[in-house]
Formats: sequence, structure tokens, C-alpha cells
Amino acid sequence: MSPTATSLLSADHICVRFGSDEVLHDISLKVDPGEIVTILGPNGSGKSTLLRALLGIVPVAEGRLSRQPDLRIGYVPQKLTIDRTMPITVRRFLSLPTRVTDQAAEAALARVGMAGEGAEQMTTLSGGQLQRVLLARALLGNPQILMLDEPTSGLDQPGEAAFYRLIEEVRHQTGAAVLMISHDLHVVMAASDRVICLNGHICCEGTPRVVSNAPEYRALFGLGTQGALALYRHEHDHAHDDGHPHHHHHDHHHDHEHDHA
Repeated sequence: MSPTATSLLSADHICVRFGSDEVLHDISLKVDPGEIVTILGPNGSGKSTLLRALLGIVPVAEGRLSRQPDLRIGYVPQKLTIDRTMPITVRRFLSLPTRVTDQAAEAALARVGMAGEGAEQMTTLSGGQLQRVLLARALLGNPQILMLDEPTSGLDQPGEAAFYRLIEEVRHQTGAAVLMISHDLHVVMAASDRVICLNGHICCEGTPRVVSNAPEYRALFGLGTQGALALYRHEHDHAHDDGHPHHHHHDHHHDHEHDHA
């Protein structure tokens, strides 16, 4: 795979080692403007390490990374530990580490469905609200690509689905590409243009539907989720594109066994 000149960022046969331990082996991938790419893998598969390598935080032992010059990246970390003894408002938090105007802060909060919440204390927010504030902060720099490390870990399934819908809206409104990592097989949004399965190396990649039928995917994740990705679709969407009637997402435990038969 040769990265195209238009890619926002690309990895060309990269390896990452910690001591003698090769955590990531021979990874090639690219993210093009405006596309949503989800990296899926079990715990310990190197997903966070890959994201940190792409961000330039973790050194690459072999291969090369290339980024569009002056690429603006918005990073949403996996977890944020807030000191419960230190009061800080949402508005103050948005000015860390770089001060932003009230207008910019309010616009970012409005974009993530948190309009008018700037005076709230960070410590009182729910998990879903906290993720939205982190996303708002990532959007302040007008990023060309958003990189999210398991953004929905700790949210319940409706919260997760709502956050993925929000990401889709943000992509639609801003044109930003999205690179997300997840180990959640039951809600991988249908909006993912591509899914990359990772287990130290790239096992398979393609559209969610293609990947869900790939033997490598089934070998990696077993049949705990009926061996298929449940494709989350909006409640108002039309029937599945393969002619099956629409399933509500809460049926996900059994609906896809026969979907891909």
C-alpha cells in the first residue's frame, strides 16, 4: 500500500518496540481527509500504542510516518483523571493549556451539545458529558483530524451510541477526519468508512460489513458477539442495505447471527 500524497497521515511498515518486545509489527495505514477509520482490537493488541506512535509520542523503531505539513490534530485521550479537590469550571478547562476566547469556547460547547454549560464544575459532570467536553476541547484548534482513544469506555450503550452519532455530526459539520480506537464490538458505527483489526499487526481491514465476515476477525474476537459486528444504525434509518429489515440496536445479542449467513 503506497500512501497517497493527499493522505493526512500515513504509516509505512512501522514497527514499535519496547526493549526487545515488538509491540507493533509491520503496520501500514493511512487516513484521508474526511474519512472515519476505526481501529478495533482486543486489550493488549497495541491500539493505544499505535495511536501514540501516529501522534509522535512513542518512537518508531522501523518504517516511516508521514504527516501533512502543519497537520492540525485534535486528540481525545482515553481517560482524564480530575482532581476532585480542585474546583475547575468547564470554561476554565477549555482554556488549558491554551487560552481561548469565550466565543470560541461557547461555539465548541454548542457543537457537542453542551451549550451554556461553561459555568458547570468539571467534577459534577457525568461520563458522557465529560467526553463531550474533551471533544469540545479537541475541536477548539479546528483540527483536520480527530484522534480518539476509546472515547466511549465507561459509557453505557445508549451513551456510546449517542457519542458515535455526535462524532458523525462533527465530521459532517467540520469535514474533519476521525481515527478512533475501540474494543467495543457491539457498537461500531455504520459511519465508519473503514475498520482496521489490530493484534500487534493488521489482521484485516475493510468496510464494517466486510470485516465482520472476515475469518481473521472471527478468529480474533471469537463468537462472543455472534462472530459479527453489530452495525449500529440510527433509529430512523431505512432497512439494511442487504434487504434485511431494520433491527433496533438493543436486539444486538441475536440479530446478526443470520444477517451474514
